Amino acid sequence: MSKLGNLGARLHRGEISYDFVGKRKIWYGVSILITITAIVGLAVRGLNMGIEFQGGAVFTTPTKMSTSVAQAEGYARDASGHEAVVQKLGNGSLRIQIAGIDTDQSDEIKQTLAKDLNLDSEKLAADLVGPSWGEQVANKAWEGLAIFMVLVVIYLAIAFEWRMAVAALVALIHDITITTGIYALVGFEVTPGTVIGLLTILGYSLYDTVVVFDSLKEQTKDITKQTRFTYSDIANMSINGTLVRSINTTVVALLPVAGLLFIGGGFLGAGTLNDISLSLFVGLAAGAYSSIFIATPLVADLKEREPQMKALRKRVLAKRAQAAAEEEMAEARSGAGPEDAAPAVVGPRDQSAARRDRRRPSGKRR
Repeated sequence: MSKLGNLGARLHRGEISYDFVGKRKIWYGVSILITITAIVGLAVRGLNMGIEFQGGAVFTTPTKMSTSVAQAEGYARDASGHEAVVQKLGNGSLRIQIAGIDTDQSDEIKQTLAKDLNLDSEKLAADLVGPSWGEQVANKAWEGLAIFMVLVVIYLAIAFEWRMAVAALVALIHDITITTGIYALVGFEVTPGTVIGLLTILGYSLYDTVVVFDSLKEQTKDITKQTRFTYSDIANMSINGTLVRSINTTVVALLPVAGLLFIGGGFLGAGTLNDISLSLFVGLAAGAYSSIFIATPLVADLKEREPQMKALRKRVLAKRAQAAAEEEMAEARSGAGPEDAAPAVVGPRDQSAARRDRRRPSGKRR
C-alpha cells in the first residue's frame, strides 16, 4: 500500500507518467473492437427481457421443493409451450417465469404445473403482468435514460465546455453499449433492477470523468501563455495525476458488487441479484476505462484542432527542437577527440617544481 501511495504521489507531481494521450489510437482501436463485439451480441442473441417488460406470469412454489430447476423448466415448457426461466430461491422454493401469456392461459398453466409438481393449485402463487404494462415500463426506462443523457450534456457544457460534454457523452454511450452487449452475450435477464444498475454506473462513470476534466480545466487556464506543454501534454498529466485515485475508487466500488455477483448469485444461488449486480460490475469497470482511455484523449483531439492550440503546438515543438539541437551540440563538444583538445596549461606549482629540478637535479641542497 505504501508503494502504491508513493506511486500516486509521484504521478501527481509529474515525476513519472504514462503516455495515455499519445497512445490514444491504440485505446480507440480496443474500444471499437469491444463495442463491435457488443453490438454483434445484441444483434445475434438479443436481450433476454424480463417479464416486467414482456408481460406474462410468475409462479412461486412453497418452500423445500424436491423438484430440480431443470425438471421445473421442462414442466413449465410443456404446460405453456413457451420457454420458462426457473430460479431456486434461498428458502428452497422455485420461481417460475413464463413470458408472453395472458390471464386465461395462466389459469390453465397453473393447474397443469400444480399437477406436475404434485402440489395443491391453491399453494402455487401466481402473479400476472400485462403486456401493456410491461411495454409502458420499457418506454419509461428509455425516456429516463434519454433525459439523463441530455441533462448530463447540458451540465457539462455549462460547467466545462462543449468539447468535454461531447467526450463525456461518447464515453457514456460506450459504457451503455458494452454493458448491454455483455447482457446479451451472457443471457442474463433484463429487469427493472438492471435499468437501476445501469443508471447507477453512469453516475460512477461521470464521476471519474469529471474528476479528470476538473483537473484539466484548472491546469489549462493560461495554457497559451507558455511554451513548455501542449494541450495533449497537460491532458496526459491530468490523467496521470488522478489515475491512482480513479483506480482506488473503482476497486473499492467493485469489491462489494463482485460479492453480490459471484458469491450471492453464484455460490449462494440468489439469482435475483444477477440482474443488478452484473450491470453494476461491468458498468463500473467500463466507466473507469472510458474516463481514462476514451473521454480525456478525445477532448485532447478536439482541442488540438483549435487554431490557438495548433499555434501553441508549433511553438512548443519548435522550442523543443531548438533545445534538442543545443543539447546535441553540447554533447558533440564534450565528446571531442584528443587532437582537438586545448594544450594543457602548466600551473604555478608545476613551474616552481620545474625550476627547482633544473637547479637541483638530484633534488638535494648543495
